[in-house]
Amino acid sequence: MPWTDAIPLRAGKRQWFALVILMIPVLLISIDNTVLTFALPSISRSLEPTGVQLLWMVDVYPLVLAGLLVPMGAIGDRIGRQRILLIGCSGFAVVSGLAALAPAASWLIAARAGLGFFGAMLMPATLSLLRNIFLDPAQRRTAIAVWASGFSAGAILGPILGGFLLEHFSWGAVFLIAVPLLVPAVVLLPLLVPNSKDPSPGPVDPASVGLVMVTMVGVVYAIKELSTAGPHVAPLVALVVGLGCGALFVRRQLRAREPMLDVRLFAHPVFAGSLVCNFTVTIAFVGFLLAFSQYLQLVEGYSPMRAGVLMIPGMVMTVLGGFAAVPLVRRIRPGLVISAGLAVNALGFLLCAVTEFLGAGLVLLLVGFVVFGFGNGAVQTLANDLILSSAPAGKAGAASAISETNYEFGHVMGAATLGTVLTVGYQGSIAVPEGITGEPAEVARQTLGGAVDVAQAIGGELGRALEAAASSAFTTGFALAVLGSTVSCLVGAVVTWSTLRRTPADPQRPASGT
Repeated sequence: MPWTDAIPLRAGKRQWFALVILMIPVLLISIDNTVLTFALPSISRSLEPTGVQLLWMVDVYPLVLAGLLVPMGAIGDRIGRQRILLIGCSGFAVVSGLAALAPAASWLIAARAGLGFFGAMLMPATLSLLRNIFLDPAQRRTAIAVWASGFSAGAILGPILGGFLLEHFSWGAVFLIAVPLLVPAVVLLPLLVPNSKDPSPGPVDPASVGLVMVTMVGVVYAIKELSTAGPHVAPLVALVVGLGCGALFVRRQLRAREPMLDVRLFAHPVFAGSLVCNFTVTIAFVGFLLAFSQYLQLVEGYSPMRAGVLMIPGMVMTVLGGFAAVPLVRRIRPGLVISAGLAVNALGFLLCAVTEFLGAGLVLLLVGFVVFGFGNGAVQTLANDLILSSAPAGKAGAASAISETNYEFGHVMGAATLGTVLTVGYQGSIAVPEGITGEPAEVARQTLGGAVDVAQAIGGELGRALEAAASSAFTTGFALAVLGSTVSCLVGAVVTWSTLRRTPADPQRPASGT
């Protein structure tokens, strides 16, 4: 029998089983964010894409996803979150199968766009359903800690699972991961997950959907292009158009009798402060993982699978940090716990930076990862809980979509800003040995991967000297990028302290001083 609409204040076994089902798409999205990177060399050999096509294989998914998160969250509030999650799971499974069978690069690009379309239905729906399934604040925080742990688990499994599949099967196997995961979810969703929605929804506004899509796609595209190719006409035009459409979207929502998105939520200090907190910690964490994965593979020489294994302790501490935060906020204001978590994050990142500047070795680097992993778990759990609890239950889908859009922006900004710091630090420190000139020297000066390829082609003492110089330069860039993560967390701690420190331990009560 499908679940009825009656949900007890205290969650029972059925609610916790529902959480298990909701974890499947969360885990899948997190895995999908990483496995494609490892499959690109095999895809390039098989489909022979042009440089532009290869770029769009990577970029079309986050662009479509970012553009549709807010509209899909709002639509889920109207038609029902279980229903849109069911549509998203079914579509994601079918398109994943089509992606695995892609005979040409254009086919795979279209499939990746389809995955972004259906993926935008998954994340806001899973988080907003937690708001309506777990009514008890303490249980909801625990459920959100489990939900957040899915991202960490996926980040661990992505390199390990992707590396294993690519060693034994063709590149299409990385897309087929979705099918066995989502088929049980499609069967069990109607039985275990309630179809909550806004009790008085307004009509879907196509003009608002179009404006927010152009806003998100334009801004995300501009950030990615400016960070990789520098200032030129296309991204600057995209940025201006995106920001202009964003202003029109806000104006339209403020004037509408029944807005698609209640932008007045941003005026709530708890809601806005929690978003800033999540944004800064995401920038820091994503920037670190981007640099650390390259460090382990290109400097330390580990395979993607072994690099993923080395990340397990830090990711496990992220999960434990989320669960540890739940009992703390029963007695301590969540804003104080979040500020402390951000300070712990900054300490861990600072330890990593100092370790690299001093050349203290991989062990202390992993210790720093463990330290900030714990703080990151606590921050993500409590910030997401405050975002949900500060919004009306009927607007949970829209609030969740804003949270996920905020995460996507943080992901893009982390890769763009800290990735740029890493690159600038490397290029400013690399000393190409005498004897390597012309195009090989220029390639070696651009990236560590290019330097490794040149060193292997040259071989001998000269090749080893170039590899050592490139590793040393990358270590400098890595340390600078991690210092950037430290600064991001400190900024988040200051904002959190100023906006959330008076939020009471029970978010169901009105926050004093707000």
